[in-house]
Amino acid sequence: MITKEQVLEALSYVEEPDLKKDLVTLNMIQNIVIEDQKVSFEVVLTTPACPLKDHIEHACRNAIAHFIDKNIAVDVHMTSRVLGKEGNQLLGIKNIILVSSGKGGVGKSTVAANLALSLHAKGAKTGLLDADIYGPSLPIMFGLEGEKPQSVQHEDGTVKIQPIEKFGIKLLSIGFFTDPNQPIPWRGPMATSAIKQLLNDTDWGDLDYLVIDMPPGTGDIHITVAQNYPIAGAVIVTTPQQVALADAIKGMGMFLMDSINIPLLGIVENMAYFTPAELPENKYYIFGKGGGMRLAEEYKIPFLGEIPLLKGISDAGDNGFPTAIDAADPTTRAFITIAEKVAQQLSIIQAVR
Repeated sequence: MITKEQVLEALSYVEEPDLKKDLVTLNMIQNIVIEDQKVSFEVVLTTPACPLKDHIEHACRNAIAHFIDKNIAVDVHMTSRVLGKEGNQLLGIKNIILVSSGKGGVGKSTVAANLALSLHAKGAKTGLLDADIYGPSLPIMFGLEGEKPQSVQHEDGTVKIQPIEKFGIKLLSIGFFTDPNQPIPWRGPMATSAIKQLLNDTDWGDLDYLVIDMPPGTGDIHITVAQNYPIAGAVIVTTPQQVALADAIKGMGMFLMDSINIPLLGIVENMAYFTPAELPENKYYIFGKGGGMRLAEEYKIPFLGEIPLLKGISDAGDNGFPTAIDAADPTTRAFITIAEKVAQQLSIIQAVR
């Protein structure tokens, strides 16, 4: 008769590759059930977007076969429980991720939108806040121009904004409250006050990840968000151009300042190369090659991936259907990989703390 102790002993030889400890020590093995020659159990990962999920499951099956009996039927249920940033005063939100760039025009909003959608596609409860106060693009990218969020009064008398839900994620943008044909000539205090209201006065519900699309640069909004909210980490978006990389370094430097000190989850290189539709195997490095990867190596932070320069990506955003909602689109795989790596880095950071 197989015992629970035998199962735990066997699984204690399975290491979580990122956290460098075994699954039993990490309390990731739950609900062991033994019936004759069949064993079932849950492996509770730190994120549904774990890129090593299949590897861990395979290792568990091998451990049972090797240390107990190769003829045992093993049923492994891969589940997850996302760890949250300590001290998060935004009730229900476990991790806030900033997507930032040193300069405009590098596709930051495209990366933010598709990152949020990719995290959702992997099973995470996700929200997206468009904090690019002077140039909000979320209403166009999600086909929500002219939409207005509703408000709801809670039992304690507080009135909260209800995010708009589309493609499975919760969305909010200053663009929902302004005339898209009019500029927003706000001074710094007005802009920062608006961002605080969007964060504090919104009923986000329970979220594993809230992705915030930040304005380009290193201004008032960055400092306000960074110093007033417990940010789990920041993603830096750049293109291979030297001028973009130089500005990306400034953006990274801001997050690394002692007064801010936000972990850098990694770098995304957008518009990395051009591939013609008729020549899918060809890559043309129009803006240079490998700049984002070199920057990641220099600063010893993860390189999250390359996004090609394709007309389909911009068309998808302009048409209100971001690329990542189409599982058949080959570019979606690149965004999924980036989302997995972001979730992976957050899990490592949370476990270390």
